[in-house]
Amino acid sequence: MSRPAQAKRPSPSATTAEGAWSAKMERLRRRARPQNRLRICDDAEQAARRARFIAEANPGDELAERQAADADTERDQALKALDAASEFLTFRALPRPVLEELIAQHPPTEQQVEEGAIFNADTFPAALVAAASVDGMSREEAEELLNGWSAPDANALWDAAWHVQQESRVELGKG
Repeated sequence: MSRPAQAKRPSPSATTAEGAWSAKMERLRRRARPQNRLRICDDAEQAARRARFIAEANPGDELAERQAADADTERDQALKALDAASEFLTFRALPRPVLEELIAQHPPTEQQVEEGAIFNADTFPAALVAAASVDGMSREEAEELLNGWSAPDANALWDAAWHVQQESRVELGKG
């Protein structure tokens, strides 16, 4: 007479390992994507730089300490003025498939391919800036800024949106 087959139970160590993996996977799913913030300001930046320079100059004697304290106060005021005069644009990394699809929607021209481009440099920047914008910037608005600003400012806008797509927060090493 044969005995009925008993169902196999997972070993306690396998159950523990699966639970640990499930918890780790859930933490990985909840990770916030990187963000990059671009400050846009006209005049207050110079005042803040001067205040920092004075605060760091001549440490050690009474006059220098007094000047440093005054400069700290001046710097704090300048930083408040800088914040008040600044606009901030925030960009978040897109999930990889979304970024790849966006790149695919903006293929390079034949000439751009010959130059080694992976996307159309005329259409992709505005699309990426808009897609990565946390503030809700439209593609048309991104295009307006990229075309209307000076080259350094437009490049800073593009860099803020593109570099956050390249940011890695994963460290490889011995485990």
